[in-house]
Amino acid sequence: MSYVSHKPPSLAQTPWREQLRRAYSDPNALLTDLGLSTSLDTPTRWGPLSMRVPKALAQRIRPNDPKDPILQQILPSEEETQAKPGFSHDPVGDRASRRSKGVLHKYQGRALLVTTGACAVHCRYCFRQNFSYAADYIGKGENIAALEYVASTPSIHEIILSGGDPLMLPTRALKELTESIKMIPHIRTLRIHTRMPVVLPDRVTQSLMDWLAGLPWPVVIVIHANHANEFDDSVDQAMAHLRSTGAHLLNQTVLLRGINDTDHALQALMMRSFQSGVLPYYLHKLDPVVGAHRYEVDRQKMSELMESLRTNLSGYLVPKLVQEIAGAPYKVPVL
Repeated sequence: MSYVSHKPPSLAQTPWREQLRRAYSDPNALLTDLGLSTSLDTPTRWGPLSMRVPKALAQRIRPNDPKDPILQQILPSEEETQAKPGFSHDPVGDRASRRSKGVLHKYQGRALLVTTGACAVHCRYCFRQNFSYAADYIGKGENIAALEYVASTPSIHEIILSGGDPLMLPTRALKELTESIKMIPHIRTLRIHTRMPVVLPDRVTQSLMDWLAGLPWPVVIVIHANHANEFDDSVDQAMAHLRSTGAHLLNQTVLLRGINDTDHALQALMMRSFQSGVLPYYLHKLDPVVGAHRYEVDRQKMSELMESLRTNLSGYLVPKLVQEIAGAPYKVPVL
């Protein structure tokens, strides 16, 4: 498909940055608007993670349903203060894989650039919620050491832009970064990990599309959706705009108890993702970060769910069930 610059018809009148400013940060305000009781006195935060949810995503939460699968991903809970053996502040070994400011190099052939500490939505199970972003991301004008490391390591052929969420950066900052990456001859692929096209579809602006279409490498965009309800027409249009730039779209999901740990929920998610033009990629075993134990799914249940996916879906709709183990040379298959 050849890319033709055009104004995406779905873009809202309210700029995406203004939508971010209007995001919910008070759980009681969100619960009130959903017609739910605030009697639990849910705080703005438990531990290190405050609440943030854009209204574009909140509109997909079912009113009057305290068990809504989107709500359960973003609403702070007192359970986050409870310790559980095996759950740590750095469950995937990010600190040990740090090679320079803003560079994580875990796996052969690819390196991850921590572009920002900001996200449009704060997921309560986030494995990087305790990461020291203030000291360890490549802020404006501070990417020299990071790119020097990549340039001095010719085995790296793929750059992963992550964070936080790289699409929280202005498009001009993304363009400046990739202009610098162009100077490294052994880079052959750019990968972008982002939740923005799902939680705030209007981030897919014309300038973002033009930047993506002009990149010299194959581009892989890995989105993150955990439930079929996260998709709607606005998300479908955002994905269509991204595909029109030539980018390859994949979805990675975290297996979460009470949210997507049923046959129906997972099958519906994989089919809905594909309907939106996004191929299922990884199904992650929960990273055991402190405070997230309420989402853990046991191994027997995981086995049953994978058997159901393989039985009922075409092979290309079945994601790989994996876990990230600190120090391992790749994502480790679970089953």
